[in-house]
Amino acid sequence: MKKTILLIHTGGTISMHVNKESGAVVPDTTNPLIHESKRLEKIANIIELEAYNLPSPHITPQKMLELRNLILHTIQKMKIDGVVITHGTDTLEETAYFLELTTKLEIPIVLTGAMRSSNELGADGVYNLVESVRVASSEGAKNKGVLVVMNDEIHSAMNVTKTSTSSVATFQSPQYGPLGLVTKTMIHFHHAPMKREYVEVLKLDKKVALFKVYAGMDADLIHAAIDYHYDGVVLEGLGQGNIPPAVLPVIEELIRLHIPVVLVSRCFNGIAQGVYGYQGGGKMLEDMGAIFAIGLNGQKARLKLLIGLNQVDEPMDLKKFFI
Repeated sequence: MKKTILLIHTGGTISMHVNKESGAVVPDTTNPLIHESKRLEKIANIIELEAYNLPSPHITPQKMLELRNLILHTIQKMKIDGVVITHGTDTLEETAYFLELTTKLEIPIVLTGAMRSSNELGADGVYNLVESVRVASSEGAKNKGVLVVMNDEIHSAMNVTKTSTSSVATFQSPQYGPLGLVTKTMIHFHHAPMKREYVEVLKLDKKVALFKVYAGMDADLIHAAIDYHYDGVVLEGLGQGNIPPAVLPVIEELIRLHIPVVLVSRCFNGIAQGVYGYQGGGKMLEDMGAIFAIGLNGQKARLKLLIGLNQVDEPMDLKKFFI
C-alpha cells in the first residue's frame, strides 16, 4: 500500500532555471517541480503545497516557523505518512535544524534541494526529489528526526552542513557521516540519532546575533548587540572556543546584563570547550558564565539560542539546553 506524502515547495535552485541571455540563475514564475507529480505518484500518494517560491537567502526564522505550523496544521487535518520539503541549499540546514527542534513527530520530515537548476546539464533537482520521497515513504525513516537527502545520502539535520559552494556532494556531516544511503533498490540506514530535543515555540520575538571571531578583533561590533537590544549572542570562537583579549570587556558586559553568550568553534571539526585559562581563553569565558555549545556550528547555535529564548514555558536552563 502506497504511503501518503506531503510535498511542500519553498523555492531555491531546485525550482530555478538559467536565463539563456544573461546566464544568471533566476526563479521561475511557476515551480517546474510541480509538473513532476506523475513521476512521484509511482512511489507514493502526493499532497502538494507551495509554501513559498523564494531563494533560500530570503528564508527567515519567521518563515521557518510558518513552515512548521503549515506541517502541523496539515497533518492534523489528514493522515500523512511523511513530509518532503524542497528548499534552497544556502539555508537548508538552518530550516532543517529549526524543524528538528520545534517538531516531535514520528513520521519523517525530509528536506532536499539542488545544486544545478532545472535546465542545466546534469540537473539534480528531480533526482533528489524522487530519492527524498522514497526515504520519506520508508519505514526505516520513522523516529529519525528531520533528515536531509541529497546525492544518495541521508543526513541528520543536527549534523549536516553545506561544505561546497557548487558541488552536488556539498552536504556533509563532519565527524559523524550520513545516517544512511539511498540505492536503486533500497533505503539503507546504518546510524540513528542518540537523542532528540523539542521546544514549543509560538512566536519569535527575541533577537540573536552571530559573530565570527578573528585575530585582532575589537569589541565594538559585538557591543552593537547591546546597543541594538539583542537578546543573545553567539560567537564562533578560535580553536576550542577562545577570543582575543580585547573582546573580553564586552563579553563581561553582556553577561552582567543577563544576555546569554554562546561559544562554538569556527573550526570545521572538533568540539568547543573551556580548556585554556589565559586572557580570553575558553576556561576563563566559561567561568565568567559563557555557554559552550557541543557539536553545533555557528548558524545552528544561533537558531538554538533563538528558539530557547522564545520558548513558551518558563525560562529554560540554557547551559543544559546546549549540552
